[in-house]
Amino acid sequence: MKKNKRKLSTAMSFILLFGIVSLFSDMTHEGASSIRGAYLTLLGASAGTIGFISGLGECIGYSLRYVFGKIADYTKQYWSLTILGYILDLIAVPALSLVGGTYGWVWACLLLMIQRIGKAIKKPAKDTIMSFAASQEGIGKSFGIQEVLDQIGAFLGPILLYIVMLFKTDGTTFEIYSYCFAILMIPATITFGLLLYTKHRFPNPENFEPTPKEYIPFHLKKEFIFYIIGISLFAFGFMDYSLIIMHISNFYSDLASGFVETSSLINTGTIPLLYAGAMLIDAISAMFFGFLYDKKGIKALLWSTLISAPFSIFIFGMHSIPMVLIGILLWGIGMGAQESILKAAVTTMVPKTSRATGYGIFELSFGIFWFLGSWLLGILYEHSIPMMICISIATQLLAIPFYLLSAKSLTSQS
Repeated sequence: MKKNKRKLSTAMSFILLFGIVSLFSDMTHEGASSIRGAYLTLLGASAGTIGFISGLGECIGYSLRYVFGKIADYTKQYWSLTILGYILDLIAVPALSLVGGTYGWVWACLLLMIQRIGKAIKKPAKDTIMSFAASQEGIGKSFGIQEVLDQIGAFLGPILLYIVMLFKTDGTTFEIYSYCFAILMIPATITFGLLLYTKHRFPNPENFEPTPKEYIPFHLKKEFIFYIIGISLFAFGFMDYSLIIMHISNFYSDLASGFVETSSLINTGTIPLLYAGAMLIDAISAMFFGFLYDKKGIKALLWSTLISAPFSIFIFGMHSIPMVLIGILLWGIGMGAQESILKAAVTTMVPKTSRATGYGIFELSFGIFWFLGSWLLGILYEHSIPMMICISIATQLLAIPFYLLSAKSLTSQS
């Protein structure tokens, strides 16, 4: 009696292998993210400098994605741009272990800018490569799988450094952090090796998706415009995790002497683990909403937004550890949904021949509004937390009508 063994399709094999590349890549730069701010402080950078460089890096990185999206569509050199971007992105992280001295913070900030430029080069080309294979296997499911693997790496990165710091007890705090950045060369090297192997095994991923018989020029259709407005509003209200962790660390460290449960659950050693936990929730959410997108389309964003939008009430409006953990849970759900569904929607709306440009526009708008929103919400945090919470929730919910308009426009064309 023969057993029926279901083999993975070539497209799914590519999706999984490319996702594992992302896993080790995220181990590298998300591991770095868990200690980056503290490291810059030890190098002599002020809080204002750290905030400015972080915001400027994000703004430049996202803005350049439109440029490199256009380049990717024009040259069709998807693999070349992806590899170049990975080289700049990942080498810059372990290189942080080499900075030091009077102007060490300057060199560190320069490396962080290089890392963001690397991400800008690779992102549109990488997402386009993924979209080719995703078109065969279910767009939402495919990007959901990739995000799951991404976030497993994002979870393991901070955990790796947490373990390293447990055993690396000799030396100053600066030396321990430098050692951690050097350790990140290991997942970075694995990433390069897997990336080159993936390119060797799948040299022409564009063949996964049939090319239209005639060239379809890219132009801004109604559904895409509504969609971009919606995701921009969502990005504006969905604040960066750095503001969340700053509030948690500052607020609960001030109250630690008065709350026994606070000093035991939230402290300097365990705060990085909160980020790891948020990334784990992100991974589960990405898979669930990825599958939901394949069934419901853009309307899936309605449910994810309704669920995640109130996260700021629990984190900033309630002085309770259980409520803060619920808030982080909701934030992780929103993060996972956006990483899977938002990319999948671009694949649905933009033709193959100009998809990298579509991703570039998406990343540009999302990044700029994420930066502006985080900046405004950060200012409001110092003046009126209730106002900050209201604006965060309102702008996320305001995105829902535009999602529905986009979905309606798509339906009317099909």
